[in-house]
Amino acid sequence: MKHVNERFQDGKNKEVILMCIGITSGVGRLLFGRIADYVPGVKKVYLQVLSFLFIGLMSMMIPLCRVFGALIAVCLIMGLFDGCFISIMAPIAFELVGAQDVSQAIGFLLGFMSIPMTVGPPIAGLLRDKLGSYDVAFYLAGVPPLIGGAVLCLIPWIHGKKQRELDKTTGGEKMEKMLENQNSLLSSSSGIFKKESDSVI
Repeated sequence: MKHVNERFQDGKNKEVILMCIGITSGVGRLLFGRIADYVPGVKKVYLQVLSFLFIGLMSMMIPLCRVFGALIAVCLIMGLFDGCFISIMAPIAFELVGAQDVSQAIGFLLGFMSIPMTVGPPIAGLLRDKLGSYDVAFYLAGVPPLIGGAVLCLIPWIHGKKQRELDKTTGGEKMEKMLENQNSLLSSSSGIFKKESDSVI
């Protein structure tokens, strides 16, 4: 809001920007939550990648908006994909770590998110004091989501590789158990046959 007050000094109803972000964030949660129901397994990560990409780009576009209407459009898109990020976070954690560890995974995620959310505003204020505007702060704020989205693209590949390795080990264990059961059945049946033959003799 301080950036908006500095950039658009003559504008009225500047608080509508926050309202736009809140409304589209709610719409995004409902919309992308429904879309995620049709996306199988770990591929939900790609929705998270999409949200990070748009959040990062919209953050970088905020200083480029010279017209108030353009800023509203940017905030509408940012709010929509913010809702996507929030609604997809828990399902992705569930798919990656399972039902037993999902609460711990979300706790770690929110804990790590609190660090930049706490440190970010003071850094933005320092940059404003040194450089005279919030432009660089918005540009820098857009970089971590873009990097995070690029890293998230690797998650389905890594998860699939680990799943294949797990399937191989569990498959080998199942085969060994089947052979053991078969051998025990053969030994027990041969013992029974021997007893029957002895009784006949």
